[in-house]
Amino acid sequence: MVIRPNDRVATVIRDDESLIDVFASLSPAFERLRNPAMRKVMARLVTVEQVARMAGIDAQQLVDRLNAHRGGASHAASDATTSAGDGDTKPVRADATPTATRRSAASPPAEVPSDPVSSRAEPPALAAIPAERRIVLDVREDLRAGNEPFRAIMAALRERPANGALAVRAIFEPVPLYAVMRKHGLTHHTEELGPEDWRVWFYADTAAQVTADTDVAAVAGRPPAAASPSDDVVVLDVRNLEPPEPMMRTLAALEQLPPGGTLVQLNVRVPQFLLPLLEERGFTWEIREQSAELVRVFIRRRTA
Repeated sequence: MVIRPNDRVATVIRDDESLIDVFASLSPAFERLRNPAMRKVMARLVTVEQVARMAGIDAQQLVDRLNAHRGGASHAASDATTSAGDGDTKPVRADATPTATRRSAASPPAEVPSDPVSSRAEPPALAAIPAERRIVLDVREDLRAGNEPFRAIMAALRERPANGALAVRAIFEPVPLYAVMRKHGLTHHTEELGPEDWRVWFYADTAAQVTADTDVAAVAGRPPAAASPSDDVVVLDVRNLEPPEPMMRTLAALEQLPPGGTLVQLNVRVPQFLLPLLEERGFTWEIREQSAELVRVFIRRRTA
């Protein structure tokens, strides 16, 4: 078996536990893989590429070392994925009184390392969010116990106040969450507060929304100021849906599209199976692959 960047760490070390030594030799961050409880959670959640990013090393360097250890040939591939789990941890507001397992977002840790990740100031959009609109979810004990906290994190996300922020405290940088939160229109600010203590703030990226509105307006032939909301522009986000739901919902939305209207589908990939159906139904489309996690498909009725 050739190890690739998008392979789950759990799969890699399940086939050969001696590879943990390779991980550990490249970064102390991987020493926690020796802990069976940590392997149960961390290794299942992250890919080789993601764990390399967590340790601050080149992903291909890690892949090459792992394959060399196994005697395999290294091939480049990159496709970060995420996993879901569950937990019982509850979020607390950032201005709440800290407990033994929860600390207010305003409470500084005992030691703050000089790592660049921890020394960055909050971005202006995050700094403008007051304490009463911030909630903190501490999943460190869940992770140490081998429990997957994904469900608790998603529940906390639903409890996030309007225009507020959610902070997740974890014992390692929760890289897989970044792609998940991007699908919800959130960006992140990451802080390394101390050993096995990471705090990541998730909040709305208003600058990105302005860009998205401008894109919609440009295709619809209108000035950006009129882009949202509008009777002739419909935005359909299918990034969290499983096939065939994205196709079915898109076709249903197109049936209701007003004359001269534009449907903007937000997807995580180019919808290859949808395109022939659009052609058959008399629609034109324009595809904009804006990032690895965001593809916008602009769909309009074909004009005579």
